[in-house]
Amino acid sequence: MATGDKYRAEHARSLKDPDGFWAEQAEKLDWSKRWDKVLDASRAPFYAWFTGGEMNACHNALDRHADGPRGSQAALVYDSPVTNTKKTFTYRELRDAVAQLAGAIAAQGVKKGDRVIVYMPMIPEAAMAMLACARLGAIHSVVFGGFAANELATRIDDSRPKLVLAASCGLEPGRIVHYKPLLDQAIEIAQHKVPKVILFQRPQAVATMKPGRDLDWVETVGAAEPHACVPVEATHPLYILYTSGTTGQPKGVVHDTGGYCVALYWSMKNLYGIEPGEMWWTASDVGWAVGHSYTVYGPLLYGATSILYEGKPVGTPDAGAFWRVISEYKAVALFTAPTAFRAIKKEDPDGKLLRSYDLASFRTLFLAGERGDPPTIQWAQTMLGVPIVDHWWQTETGWSICGNFQGLDPMPIKPGSCSVPAPGWDLHVLDDNGKPMKRGEVGALVARLPMPPGTFPTLWQAEQRFKEAYLSEFPGHYKTGDAGVIDADGYVSVMTRVDDVINVAGHRLSTGQIEEVLASHDAVAECACVGIADEMKGQVPLGFLVLKSGVSRPEGEIVREVVQMVRDKIGPVAFFKQALVVPRLPKTRSGKILRGTMQKIADGQPWKMPATIDDPAALEEVTGSLKSAGFAAKG
Repeated sequence: MATGDKYRAEHARSLKDPDGFWAEQAEKLDWSKRWDKVLDASRAPFYAWFTGGEMNACHNALDRHADGPRGSQAALVYDSPVTNTKKTFTYRELRDAVAQLAGAIAAQGVKKGDRVIVYMPMIPEAAMAMLACARLGAIHSVVFGGFAANELATRIDDSRPKLVLAASCGLEPGRIVHYKPLLDQAIEIAQHKVPKVILFQRPQAVATMKPGRDLDWVETVGAAEPHACVPVEATHPLYILYTSGTTGQPKGVVHDTGGYCVALYWSMKNLYGIEPGEMWWTASDVGWAVGHSYTVYGPLLYGATSILYEGKPVGTPDAGAFWRVISEYKAVALFTAPTAFRAIKKEDPDGKLLRSYDLASFRTLFLAGERGDPPTIQWAQTMLGVPIVDHWWQTETGWSICGNFQGLDPMPIKPGSCSVPAPGWDLHVLDDNGKPMKRGEVGALVARLPMPPGTFPTLWQAEQRFKEAYLSEFPGHYKTGDAGVIDADGYVSVMTRVDDVINVAGHRLSTGQIEEVLASHDAVAECACVGIADEMKGQVPLGFLVLKSGVSRPEGEIVREVVQMVRDKIGPVAFFKQALVVPRLPKTRSGKILRGTMQKIADGQPWKMPATIDDPAALEEVTGSLKSAGFAAKG
């Protein structure tokens, strides 16, 4: 059998016989009522999976393991360098803790279909909160801990929760982020009045309680009776996860119960190559889609052990933090964002800290969240000597759109490509008029409907907005919002967001292509490129460079070299003439570079501080650099 044959057979079958393919995967989970129909197209384009079926996600993630041979196996390992805490929960211990928390939640009148907001840091109680809601059939909506009060208030008003589960604070290197004042302010601003808050008091910052509304977590849970799993329809929402909307009103992305569990279960073995009982680590906050799917639900559904890490890739205490965790727990795989590896590469470009740790158990590194630029992937490959799998997915999709399927027969890896489509994904590249583009040409990446199980069936109470935002521009297709190419071998490369395709004198260029060249310079640790307004050309690219630690060469010399490199590798058509050296790049808390905001500042357009920004000071530094270079005159 040739490399890739097994993958190609699986993918072809998933498109030709979706009912047969996904029914086979669904049989591996526990259902309290079998489905009537696998793929229900009766309300197309609102497709539904496993209609008529009933199950419970918490039962499948915990109880079926806790009551079986995996009861004494580790389910969750908590490692917190910011508090010097380590704790392991077996499947039985985690199930019992979740059942009791579910009892405490139910005692506040929360039942199937009610919404619960979870506003917590990376502590075991956050995962327990999600699973306890799922146990009751309540719909959880995790809001990233420390999110601004205004943003939290919009999510309260949209989801109208009956309860908020919160912690008193989160911990960043060198600082405490007080959550409770932000939560109090959000509840005050919101029109929907939250009746109850159950608050987990952390010793680093004990918060003031509001009598009559706020309940102490330890006391309330300690007094509760364990609650059984409540079966729900396969189409019942498991959670709502809010993502930024272009209108300023966040979009409540819904993921259902049945299809989501089936897709995640399939992916653990076939995409990630994980076996039950193995140690798996996703370094993502539970406030993001990756944390939902692959810190909490995916590994537990599959019977693996999941590491929940409260720390950073650098600074807790140094750029060897990730190697320490992999070595200590014998993790076989890590899933993180490319930005984490760019941070490690910047601090320790020669990988000196890596030499202190034994990574013999480690098999694969998975990257997602932003495009994995080839220089970072090649650096990680050199350091680790294992496959570096860059794969593509979104909050909306809930799991991978493309990847390199380690549990089937891994295909050759092409740096810069996220490899090939996952089962159920029928991908195409279209131009602005919806016409197919030739192989190798940059265009809008779209997926022919229906999308596979696990993907979002709609937006929370906003069907029309769902259609307008995702389905109307390319009828019969899901608009990913990403631009890229599909090559002659069927490999997909996501180059940039559609908004980041710049038009230089009529030539469509991807900023991702330019960033690839900038990142290949040996002095550059990290980079970004945006298109700025130009009277003659329409738009021209502007680069931002973060240099590696210890680089002492003149900045002007490095800028001249990268300008020449772009000219040599892409050509004069790119009209790349300017780059600014900056101390760091402004990013969201999930590691995405704030290119759109930087572009607005450079063009002197009105802009506002993004709610998801990780460090506002980084944006202030970039603004200062732009002003010094003569940009942002109107800003």
